[in-house]
Amino acid sequence: MYVVTGGAGFVGSNIVRVLNEAGVTDIVVVDDLTRGDKFRNLADLTIADFLDKREFLSLVERRALGPRIRVILHQGACTNTMESDGRYMMENNYRYSRVLLDYALGARVPFVYASSAAVYGGSRHFEEVPANERPLNVYGYSKLLFDQQVRRVLPEARSTVVGLRYFNVYGPREQHKGPMASVVYQLYRQLVERGAVALFAGTGGYADGEQRRDFIFVEDVVRVNLFFAQGPVRKGTVNLGTGRSGSFNDVAGALIACHGAGEVRYKPLPDGLEAKYQSFTEADVRGLRALGYAEPFVPLEEGVRRYYVFLKENA
Repeated sequence: MYVVTGGAGFVGSNIVRVLNEAGVTDIVVVDDLTRGDKFRNLADLTIADFLDKREFLSLVERRALGPRIRVILHQGACTNTMESDGRYMMENNYRYSRVLLDYALGARVPFVYASSAAVYGGSRHFEEVPANERPLNVYGYSKLLFDQQVRRVLPEARSTVVGLRYFNVYGPREQHKGPMASVVYQLYRQLVERGAVALFAGTGGYADGEQRRDFIFVEDVVRVNLFFAQGPVRKGTVNLGTGRSGSFNDVAGALIACHGAGEVRYKPLPDGLEAKYQSFTEADVRGLRALGYAEPFVPLEEGVRRYYVFLKENA
């Protein structure tokens, strides 16, 4: 049985979809449907059971899950980088993850979890070493603290434990995230509704719209998760990006090319944001490759095209 926490969310529901496409339906989805609109990400999928995250945590703590679990794909987290409630963030992202990790190690169940490039924060270097880890918000810190815990237990681990530091993921099934949805989704909405997209004016030595991010298509993120969920024991916390950054102008240009019309406008960064704004991210993927993942990634223009088609067909 596969357990997918955050299974009604963006990456989680895509993992369930790909498992279904491979004929796998013995899946337990764990999530919090307090915001019920996320159910749409599950409505077209087949699962064996759904557990509220609090119910699941209770089962884990009581060691009452049973012997059938094959792997835990831990995608559940509060991903709102603007969340200021540090107590909630640490309880949800750090403490919950600690309990699942302890269970997985004891049961020798493969444990693949979502970390985040937010651990790098103000750094301009993205190799997975402590010197580069400088989170700018409590979300990034919650992810970093758990990564540090994983580092401590890895030498003793006898089963797969792999953390994936997601860079800028985009693609289908993220619409419920609202303002936290990807830049690609936000710009698509602007283009369709207004005929133009708004990008930030130059920052950090970058010209207007030339700030760069490592954008990775969700299909690649799913493939990497399932690669580590299966096969021999692997251990580590590594970056998950393409290793090649693209500019916001590149994203806008790809969307406009798909749409056949549109323009780009530039706006100043809001007051107070510049000190916290990352003008550049690009995953160092040597660690990922060293753990055995060798597949190529979907190029930005192709990923944007596929996503544009999906959004138009599912408007």
